[in-house]
Amino acid sequence: MYSGLAHAHSGLRWLVLVLLVAAIITAFSNFKGNSFEKRHKITYLLALVFTHIQLLIGLALYLLSPKVIFSAEMMSQTAARFYTIEHLTLMLLSIVLITVGYSRSKRSESIKGKHTSIAIFYLLGLIAVLLGIPWPFREALGAGWF
Repeated sequence: MYSGLAHAHSGLRWLVLVLLVAAIITAFSNFKGNSFEKRHKITYLLALVFTHIQLLIGLALYLLSPKVIFSAEMMSQTAARFYTIEHLTLMLLSIVLITVGYSRSKRSESIKGKHTSIAIFYLLGLIAVLLGIPWPFREALGAGWF
């Protein structure tokens, strides 16, 4: 079960990244536009939904993962500290930012305000996601591309 969830979580990150980038590009390209169309709303919503699905899979992995260690030595071990504290914190922060951006967009009265909320909060969320991903070039984490 752990292996399947780990592969799903790792593979789904690419879809989440693509959807976040698509939502951010859509929002920035519509700053001066006078429309908030259904396709905009769907793009923003898909990015939100898939980040939340990724969160649920990640929380299940957090409970099952041998990489998550709760001990006094954990802070001195780079990989254990990353998976136990840093990854979780950055990803929760990104989910909060993305959710706040979507909620503010829904409540905004102006079309520009809708796109601005998405652009700013989704971009901040994307930055947090990019910082929290165990990229393969971070050799101490022992992570791969999938």
